[in-house]
Amino acid sequence: MEKYLVLDTETANSLDDPIVYDIGFAVIDATGHVYESHSYVIADFFLDKELMASAYFAEKIPQYWEDIKNGKRFLRRLKTVKFILKDVCVQHNIQKIVAHNASFDYKSCNLSQRYATSSKFRWFFPYGVEIWDSLKMAKEIFGKDEEYKKFCADNNYLTMYKKPRFTAEILYKYLSGDNNFIESHTGLEDVMIEKEIFVECLRRGCIDGVLYAPKLPN
Repeated sequence: MEKYLVLDTETANSLDDPIVYDIGFAVIDATGHVYESHSYVIADFFLDKELMASAYFAEKIPQYWEDIKNGKRFLRRLKTVKFILKDVCVQHNIQKIVAHNASFDYKSCNLSQRYATSSKFRWFFPYGVEIWDSLKMAKEIFGKDEEYKKFCADNNYLTMYKKPRFTAEILYKYLSGDNNFIESHTGLEDVMIEKEIFVECLRRGCIDGVLYAPKLPN
């Protein structure tokens, strides 16, 4: 059975220039079974107090320190995490890395790589591995789901144009039946809900979520 790597990042700085301070990822199969998971706080940026003041969820910084202390997360350099990610992909023969709104995670990881190395190394993800977007897949699948459309309308989970929204939090509320669910906005915890969205898209027949297929070597 093919395995996938589902990844999520949390960032500081701006939406135009996002810098990663938290990366979580897990290896799964099409049933959602988790083979291994990883959670890293990126020392290059997390230890920069000025940068972290701009983090979207800066109020979580004390919890990150507690998690590091308790061994729930590991404080590592970005280059170390890159090597770990590549090794995991090799071990499990990963051909597809999946993220919800993958264009953002792809951009943030590559931009962080360039910042951390002064552009000596520009690409974060292993060469040859496709980047898939579960948001793209969800729009295809759930955009045709009349029950999901009604769920969004009933709960006002709509865009300014009165169209259904497809955030991971809203999709997971629908899939889990728990409308009180609140997304953690921490890397690995968000991976665990995003993998469920991806698996459901596969189950419903969506077999193409490719956002980027590498053409240039790292």
